[in-house]
Amino acid sequence: MGADATTLFWLFLTFVALLVVSGVYCFLVTYNLLRMLIGIEIMIKGVTLLIVIAGYLSGRMALAQSIIITVIVIEVVVMVVAAGIILGFFNIYDSLNVKNARNLKG
Repeated sequence: MGADATTLFWLFLTFVALLVVSGVYCFLVTYNLLRMLIGIEIMIKGVTLLIVIAGYLSGRMALAQSIIITVIVIEVVVMVVAAGIILGFFNIYDSLNVKNARNLKG
């Protein structure tokens, strides 16, 4: 791994860390369900970029690509189910605020 590859690696790793930290911050700070969903999406994109970097550095791009396609398919299914739950929550409470969920019984 040359000097250019090392610099590129640390640049991408820094960007991945920023994506994951911003996704965690977006998920933990807000009470809005849609913003939480966006935070999860940002975290998953950071992990996807990390898998790309690992595949490039290890020389196994085919394996990395197959893992990324699998992650994207799972991510889409999770996001659709979560969006359906959010729509149901909005239909019941007319709000996306999580604090309204404390009124649930059961």
